[in-house]
Amino acid sequence: MKNRPGKSKLRWIWAMAVLAVSAHAFAAETEGGEIDSKAIIFEHLQDSYWWHVTTVGDRHISIYLPVIVYSQNSGLHVFTSSHIAHGRTHEGFYIAGHGRYENKVVERNAAGEEVRPLDLSLTKTAFALVFNSILMLALFLSVAGWYGRHPRHAVPGGFVGAVEMLVMNIEEDVIRKSIGKDYARYSPYLLTAFFFILINNLMGLLPVFPGGANTTGNIAVTLVLAMCTMIAINLFGNREYWKEVFWPDVPMWMKAPAPLMPLIEIVGVLSKPFALMIRLFANMTAGHAIILALMTLIFITVKMGAAMNVGMTCLSVVMAVFMNCLELLVAYIQAYVFTILSAVFIGLSRPEAHVKKERIKLHQK
Repeated sequence: MKNRPGKSKLRWIWAMAVLAVSAHAFAAETEGGEIDSKAIIFEHLQDSYWWHVTTVGDRHISIYLPVIVYSQNSGLHVFTSSHIAHGRTHEGFYIAGHGRYENKVVERNAAGEEVRPLDLSLTKTAFALVFNSILMLALFLSVAGWYGRHPRHAVPGGFVGAVEMLVMNIEEDVIRKSIGKDYARYSPYLLTAFFFILINNLMGLLPVFPGGANTTGNIAVTLVLAMCTMIAINLFGNREYWKEVFWPDVPMWMKAPAPLMPLIEIVGVLSKPFALMIRLFANMTAGHAIILALMTLIFITVKMGAAMNVGMTCLSVVMAVFMNCLELLVAYIQAYVFTILSAVFIGLSRPEAHVKKERIKLHQK
């Protein structure tokens, strides 16, 4: 029993040594014995037309997705991305390596210029969104099926109980308290947004297919989520809300002839979804980038000697494991923050008249 801790330490040192040797072998295979950490990080963060799994020697093992493009010159084309991967050209289409359309499918027009066709391809991010949505639907249908098979007074346990606890926590402590008496009409959207972001965040942390896609780190995805909240805020806002935007209770000189306060309120209406979009995008992108940067340190320090490489390998692995654990917490926090901010913004769009009058009285006193 006393020898086990020593053996465990030896196994740990051996594992780190093997990892350092693997790092040296990996770096030797790259051009000039160097690794482009920037390219590795951006390759993971950006969208792509295939799902890279691993590389064995010179062979790339990937899951190739369908490419659907419509060209004004040659019409509709449907083929797998394997035909245009790794610098290949297929039916006049290829992936631009640099310039305005970098990493996008392009073709050349009659003048020899690079142009983009209408691109409806199922990319990595799009596939991940579809897969994660189906996964979320399957999870909640299974939970709903449990309630359908059991009487109303039955107490769920396990996964169903955990989901019920999470739903009740978000609905009672976030949605109801932030919106008020008519919170129930917004609960379906806000709960869907919460679990959609949470599942996509968690799936993005998995290093293997079908995980690893940086969906919530794609600004187009966060833009759509923020626009959904903006529609819920402005489409269902009551009269008091719009009156506070265009004719707030401030001195007349602040409203006319120069509409100073209405302009400020309009900027506030537009800044709310912008804050939701940037907050989610920036936090998830930063987390993925930090983890990848820590792992690339293993390969960057190969030329600095075995001692430095082993030391940095140990530090990188420990820090990467810590960051992954932290990202599990961040995955929940970011879903929670997006939901609570959306609920607060929706609640602010439904002020009650008597609350407003009480504020006026307090201001006069």
